[in-house]
Amino acid sequence: MIDLLLIGLTRFIVGGQAQWIGAVPDTRQRIYFANHASHLDTLLIWSALPRPLRGTTHPIAAADYWGRGKLRRHIALKVLNAVLVDRATQGPPGAALAPLRGVLAEGESLVLFPEGTRGNERLPGPFKSGLYWLSQEFPEVELIPTYLDNPSRAFPKGTFLPVPISCTVRFGAPLLRRAGEEKDAFLERARAAVGALASDTVP
Repeated sequence: MIDLLLIGLTRFIVGGQAQWIGAVPDTRQRIYFANHASHLDTLLIWSALPRPLRGTTHPIAAADYWGRGKLRRHIALKVLNAVLVDRATQGPPGAALAPLRGVLAEGESLVLFPEGTRGNERLPGPFKSGLYWLSQEFPEVELIPTYLDNPSRAFPKGTFLPVPISCTVRFGAPLLRRAGEEKDAFLERARAAVGALASDTVP
């Protein structure tokens, strides 16, 4: 019931219209990777997915925000089906990816924000390496670039409530893997695939 209420509020206030460009909604295992502009991003993508996909798709959310307070934590874990990640995790390289590997190993899908932090620019900033390592470890998982249009205007940093500015979620064509591609080249190509969905010429 809460999920339907959140979806209704999201669509009423900011729209969150889904545009599938080069991909279609599918139950196959995927990593949706998107630009990160506001705390609204997780809810926008989750609301844009068809209901059959929401049950098996887990947004990755920052524990320092979504884990703060009983209500917000309940929404993140029980409603949005999210995986909370501590951005300050200490330990060996890749330790922070353990919860994400667990989800993929169970055959379910993820929503990632590879920039790692919010940005105010229209195009995404440099991607951190997590997407690359997961793509290498789980080569059967489809990689879907995703672009969020307007979330930073609808929910500016430091505000408490979103404002009624229309947002769009664009899902692009799968990013194909290239044999022997180096990490930096892959991450730049993935970033460009998300940025290409920001173009005004995208239908």
